[in-house]
Amino acid sequence: MKKPTKLWLEAELQSVWYGNNFSFWYLVLWPLSQLFRVLSTIRYWAYHYGLLKIWHAPVPVIVIGNISVGGTGKTPLTLWLVEFLRSQGLHPGVVSRGYGGSATQARAVSINDGAAIVGDEPLLLARRAGCPVWIGAQRSVAAKGLLAAHQECDVLVCDDGLQHYGLARDFEIAVVDGLRRYGNEMLLPAGPLRELPIRLNAVNAVVAHGGLAAQGEFSMRLAATVFRNLLDNALTKEVHAFSGHKVYAIAGIGNPQRFFNALDSLGIASETQAFPDHHIYKPEDFKLAGTRAIVMTEKDAVKCLTFAQPNWWYLEVSAEMDPALGGQVLDNIRKRNECKIA
Repeated sequence: MKKPTKLWLEAELQSVWYGNNFSFWYLVLWPLSQLFRVLSTIRYWAYHYGLLKIWHAPVPVIVIGNISVGGTGKTPLTLWLVEFLRSQGLHPGVVSRGYGGSATQARAVSINDGAAIVGDEPLLLARRAGCPVWIGAQRSVAAKGLLAAHQECDVLVCDDGLQHYGLARDFEIAVVDGLRRYGNEMLLPAGPLRELPIRLNAVNAVVAHGGLAAQGEFSMRLAATVFRNLLDNALTKEVHAFSGHKVYAIAGIGNPQRFFNALDSLGIASETQAFPDHHIYKPEDFKLAGTRAIVMTEKDAVKCLTFAQPNWWYLEVSAEMDPALGGQVLDNIRKRNECKIA
């Protein structure tokens, strides 16, 4: 699908999912949502009653996911959790889907891999997490491969795996968009949901990214830390360095406006260009920038490294998380009696 067509389709769906108007598209998509509901329910109970196989890892498994499509902040939370676990003397490994990549078999992700092969989010994780990262359409297969290759790993973090019931889990974390919440609360494709909100009653923790956390939820916000140069990762600018300057900002993420709003909050004037989520960039995508500095998300940056220019920068962010979540995760790990916490 060509970029303009995909962007148009995404915009139409967003208006149905998060708009207040009852539209023609809703009538067209509603029957498909009912079919999705039936099929996903059958699949869930097939796992529940053992008709489909569930693999139990020999180490604790923590799943981070969401019940909606689009960016909610799972990857920054995964990075935060990996760093927290490491600070407690544990040796985490990460498994992910590798969405947007061409790899068909479960495999390790190297910092030298291309995003077109392993996916943008796993490559970002490999560059930032400092721990083994494996991808696979079947998370259980990826988990087996990771544990076989890295016997030092004593806990697994599954990024974006809430609906992948083939991998048993000990702790589930659901991330929700604190501002948009659940949209029209309809299942795909008439709404943004993979599962209904009642699913959140079964998870161990709900994390609200942005906005106000509801009662019982943990609050998370993303803090801008530094701008890094795409050609030289050690070359940095402080977050207000572009204030008062007109830059060209691009974002190919689930919620591009969140990134553009972050730039506004830093006082950065920008001409913005949104791309589809997981877009594979080409040099011609940046022709409109001219000689201006280009700023982007880190997820976009890992796909532009081979043709980046000296004035291209990405905004590095880190999750600011309620530390009580880490305590709950550790309590759960202790119950498994598989890990010794120093």
